[in-house]
Amino acid sequence: QVQLVESGGGLVQAGGSLRLSCAASGLTFTWYGMGWFRRAPGQERDFVASVSQSGGSTNYADSEKGRFTISRDNAKNTVYLQMNSLKPEDTAVYYCAADKHGTPTTSRNVDYWGQGTQVTVSS
Repeated sequence: QVQLVESGGGLVQAGGSLRLSCAASGLTFTWYGMGWFRRAPGQERDFVASVSQSGGSTNYADSEKGRFTISRDNAKNTVYLQMNSLKPEDTAVYYCAADKHGTPTTSRNVDYWGQGTQVTVSS
């Protein structure tokens, strides 16, 4: 049973920081590129960031570039999203994603999803 279990979401004021964690189990973690997506109310689930299997390559959506950092600890089967300088428009449910075929940049590439964790940024 593959599980991606997220933690670290919550309420933060604009300009603040959060670190999301996603603990993976039931899969060979190093076979998967990992990523984060988010879905704001009434919107599509959008790409946020991804990291390659080794952790050597990362990709970011333009809106997060320079503010968010994705990383992974393969020894702990965990991927992280460090979010700094948060803005109200970052408010969304954030989802952890795993892609056996590469680094996920679209939902169609995702093999497994986490349950989602709410991030709310107040003005």
